[in-house]
Amino acid sequence: MSSEETAAKAQAHLADTEPPTIFDKIISKDIKADVIYEDDQCLAFRDVSPQAPVHFLVIPKNRDGLTRLSKAREDQKAILGHLLYVAQSVAKQEKLGEGFRIVINDGPLGCQSVYHLHLHVMGARQMSWPPG
Repeated sequence: MSSEETAAKAQAHLADTEPPTIFDKIISKDIKADVIYEDDQCLAFRDVSPQAPVHFLVIPKNRDGLTRLSKAREDQKAILGHLLYVAQSVAKQEKLGEGFRIVINDGPLGCQSVYHLHLHVMGARQMSWPPG
């Protein structure tokens, strides 16, 4: 079992309790991050453990129960669309015009280790298929 799988399984029990996550602490500026985009709804910052030459995360500022994509409610469609729009916009800013990959890990089998919805955007290298 990889360290990511171990972390995902260890954090799964917290998915619905909503204690402050590391991402909440980044949003509140209690933890520093290399922020590359911010608006009133979301934040994009570089991943501390990049899996590609360019690897950043896009997160909603207001978690509002959005701990996993599979927990999304109908009234959250606008923020989900906004996160995707920001992901492609920042990808352009990061010069990923030839392509990039967006990944959303969901739950323990999806290797989700932080229960605050987040989009991984990776690029600047050839991606392979299947991804994992």
